[in-house]
Amino acid sequence: MVTLSAKIRKELGKKVKKARKKGMIPAILYGPKTENIPLEISLKEFEKVYQQAGESSLIQLQVDKKNFLVLIHAFEIDLISQKPIHIDFYQPKLDEEITATVPLVFEGEAPAVKELGGTLVKNIHELEVKALPQNLPHEIRVDISALKTFEDAITIKDLAIPQGVKILKEPDETVVFVAELEKVEEELAKAVEEKVEEVEKVEEKKEKEEMEEKEEVAPVEPAAAKEEGKPKQKSKEENR
Repeated sequence: MVTLSAKIRKELGKKVKKARKKGMIPAILYGPKTENIPLEISLKEFEKVYQQAGESSLIQLQVDKKNFLVLIHAFEIDLISQKPIHIDFYQPKLDEEITATVPLVFEGEAPAVKELGGTLVKNIHELEVKALPQNLPHEIRVDISALKTFEDAITIKDLAIPQGVKILKEPDETVVFVAELEKVEEELAKAVEEKVEEVEKVEEKKEKEEMEEKEEVAPVEPAAAKEEGKPKQKSKEENR
């Protein structure tokens, strides 16, 4: 099991910026039986651990000589540096099943791609699973070497799932298959045509609405015309 060291964070608020400049990032530990504990960890160490464990494997978090079995539950990313700036560690109950998202890793080579010139189409890239925390897999591998023809497909039920792990999807859903290049091009062209038609319909609707608005607005009578329609008042000299 991967281990990550952390310290209890004493600096809060604006002082956290100083810690980030030193390569430390703030974090929080919480769970059903754990009070919220503010922490700080090394950014470099966290990145190494995350590469190995991801968000679906338990890690051992060491905090001041105490060990906690936790999941990397979530983390906030800086938009500019694309580096984590805050981490959430969750300590689950080990005797209760939880749900997690596990990535799929496609390995091998599909004969239908190499020999027939087809295109690999991945319908699903990750799966939501349910298991005891200690049984959650880091990843699920998909061997695509079984895709020998354009009729072959790998479904959920074909995957090698670790014992004690339930997949929260229908077993007959297609994970990956190989499509003929012509069909892929046809689908892409069809998608582009549908998008163009959708845009044209929106523009037509907008033009129609603008025309209706113009028709509803009554024409304003010019001021000169209004003066012509008014009865002329006689001057004082004419009244004499």
